[in-house]
Formats: sequence, C-alpha cells, structure tokens
Amino acid sequence: MKFEGKKAIITGGAGFIGSHLARRLVHEGAEVTLVDSFIPEYGANTENLRGIEDKVRLNITDVRDPHAMKYLIAGQDYLFNLAGQTSHMDSMANPFTDLDINAKAQLSILESCREINTGIRIVFAGTRQIYGRPDYLPVDELHPIRPVDVNGINKLAGEWYHLLYGQVYGIRSTVLRLTNTYGPCMRIKDARQTFVGIWVRNLLEGRPFDVWGGEQQRDFTYVDDCVEAMCLVALRDESIGQVYNLGGVRHVSLKELADLLIAANGGAGEYRVQQFPEERKKIDIGDYYCDDTKIKTELGWHSKTSLEEGLGRTLDYFREKIGCYV
Repeated sequence: MKFEGKKAIITGGAGFIGSHLARRLVHEGAEVTLVDSFIPEYGANTENLRGIEDKVRLNITDVRDPHAMKYLIAGQDYLFNLAGQTSHMDSMANPFTDLDINAKAQLSILESCREINTGIRIVFAGTRQIYGRPDYLPVDELHPIRPVDVNGINKLAGEWYHLLYGQVYGIRSTVLRLTNTYGPCMRIKDARQTFVGIWVRNLLEGRPFDVWGGEQQRDFTYVDDCVEAMCLVALRDESIGQVYNLGGVRHVSLKELADLLIAANGGAGEYRVQQFPEERKKIDIGDYYCDDTKIKTELGWHSKTSLEEGLGRTLDYFREKIGCYV
C-alpha cells in the first residue's frame, strides 16, 4: 500500500470529502491526523468518522489558528488541504469570513510549511467556481479565470498561494479544481456545501425540492472518484505544480439530475422549478462542465461512477443515517 507508514494530515477531515479520504488512508496504513473546527455552518459531523474513530487522531481546531497548524504540520508527509468555506451566498453576505478561511488561512498554512516542513507534499482542493461564466464548453484548465463571487476570488487566491510557494520555496503542491462532488456524508441540512444535499434531504423527508433555473448543464463527481484523484496526485511527482480539473462521467441539466434522483428513489418524489431571485442570478455561472483530459492523459485518472449508481448509493446511505445529518 502506497501510504503505509506515512503521516498524513487532512484539514476539514471530519467533513464530507475529508472523512472519505481519511477512510482510504487508514485502509492503506497511513497515520492520519484530522483537523476540523466543527463550526456548525460547515460540514463536520462525527457520524462521518464512525468506525475509524480509534484509528485517526482528531484535533478540533481552526485552520485560522496559525499556532495550532504549525504544531500539527510538523513531521507530516502529506497535507490534504480541504478545509474551506464553500457557500457562494455566504461569501457575499460575510466576505471577510470567506477571506479569512479561503485565503488568509491558506497563506498562514503555507508559511508554517515553509518554516518547519518544506518537504511536505500538499494536495489542495480548489474549485471550478474560479472560472466564472464559461466562454466555451467543456472548460479546460486554460480557460480564462473570471470568478463571479467572493468565494471564487478567495479560493483562487488560496490556489495561487500554493502554486507560488512551490515556485519560490519548493513546497510541492498540486491543485484539483473540484466540481459538484456528491455522495454519502455530504451536508444535507442546507445548500451551503452542495445543492444536491438539500435535494436529498427534502426527497427523503417527503417534500418537493426546488430546482433553480433547471436548464443549466453541470457535471458531478462521486466522492470515491474524487478521493481516488487526491491519492493519485499525492503519489505522482509529475503532478507537482500542476492544476487539474475533475469532472464526472457525463453532464446533465439540473432538471435531468432531478429526474435521475427521483428515479433512484424508486420514482417517489417531486420537484418545483423556480426562477432565480435577483441576488442569486447575479452569481450563477450558467452552464458548466469541465474538460478533464489533462488528468486523464497525464495520470490515467477518470471518473468511474455513473450518476445513477452514485445517486443510488447516496440515497441508500442517507435513508439509514438521515437522523444524524439534519
């Protein structure tokens, strides 16, 4: 196993993607430290760690605490830097909080690496939001960068800090630009992490869910495929200093996705197509789906999980566990 005997730290480790990654690394024999603030508005949930609680080291702290992060990063072989504020609407309502988490804290983490652990290998979770409204589809890594909200700007800063510290200080980082990652353990209380989450909650609770617009094209990455990409780039030296898009098996409209979700629920459920309120329309990116040829060609990664299979697994998980997530 490639990570056997290695030390890995995951920021946002009790959250959606972080907990799935933690399970993978534990299975491969890594010594895993999880960092999470457990701030209610974000994705951490102790249920995400059920079964591996005694196999990981959980540190409840905030990535905005430079002293804690410096202590925790010391001696680590890998840093999977997943912690972040993900809500686009929250970033507009509270821009300075978004700045602190998605930009300032990232710079502080990298400064800690520069001071005490320059040999650490970093995987940074970026976002497709930095592209803004696409000029063309599918969107490749050479597409112009044009964020439409505060979250996109701050995530872009965090991404470029990682790349800059690689160029100047030799700190080895890879950036993955994620798009609509979904699956078991995602936040379903609201749409702060992904709109698919609130769809799942309403569907399982017997309420119609709202589809905003409906015609927008999107692609979706199942969480296991995302974790596979993170592990792959961490182990491949040719990915150092590179940026990769992650996509899904195929792209669909939001209405098509809603129909697939209901089909995965045995045909039970309904949704309402809603028009965007003005404040949401201003930061909607319209159609987006990515070109992930680069990571396929250079590293051999590809999304394996169909939407039908992924949505089915997600619903099966939350049917049993919904009380732990609402």
